[in-house]
Amino acid sequence: MSAALPASHRPLASPARRRFLAGLGGMALAAGLGLRIPAVDANLDPAQLRQSMQRLYGQSGVAVLEEWFTLLDRLAGADLQSQLKGVNDFFNRRVRWVDDDKNWGPVDHWATPLETLGQGKGDCEDYSIAKYVTLKQLGVPGNQLRMIYVKARIGRSSITQAHMVLGWYETPSAQPLVLDNLVPSITPAEQRTDLDPVFSFNSQGLWAGGSSQSRADPLARLSRWRGVIDRMRDQGFI
Repeated sequence: MSAALPASHRPLASPARRRFLAGLGGMALAAGLGLRIPAVDANLDPAQLRQSMQRLYGQSGVAVLEEWFTLLDRLAGADLQSQLKGVNDFFNRRVRWVDDDKNWGPVDHWATPLETLGQGKGDCEDYSIAKYVTLKQLGVPGNQLRMIYVKARIGRSSITQAHMVLGWYETPSAQPLVLDNLVPSITPAEQRTDLDPVFSFNSQGLWAGGSSQSRADPLARLSRWRGVIDRMRDQGFI
């Protein structure tokens, strides 16, 4: 998957991140389990979202949610490139990167877009999920979007750390465009030589490495994604 991660934007190799890296090998081997991944619908309830945001994060959270609604209105019907850039820029500017250990404690927590916006901070999974849900809401087909787990190389060393980006795929076998919270520009995957894809997933399936054939993933590793779906439903996204 050009330049190495900028030093000023690199996440720390936290315990949660190291635990995840340790489990990547087992994930890549999961190929034969039939598993239905819960879907993310592009339907939301604005009134319920406002109530949820008010309850969880108060009026300051509601103000940020209104910014998100304005983004959706502005990009509705826009061309794809404008939608990708607008969504990528919005979350990269509006959300401050912070590791899960400092945000949620010693857990690998995947936040809903409402939680990410309400807190104004999150880690790589939170950026990717928020961008994925927003682009689906704008009508970008879900089968063209995948959250991609990668091993990101630090500088010119052989040290790697777990990282997640969002990819847009013109076709299932195409090289994706990469939306990343570490690099502001949207870049074709072949130019991101600092990223080695491990697996990617969306609401329809999971793909190992750069494969175009959907695979399955151990149930334990999808529990966080199902948790996001459940909380999104409670909050008014679905």
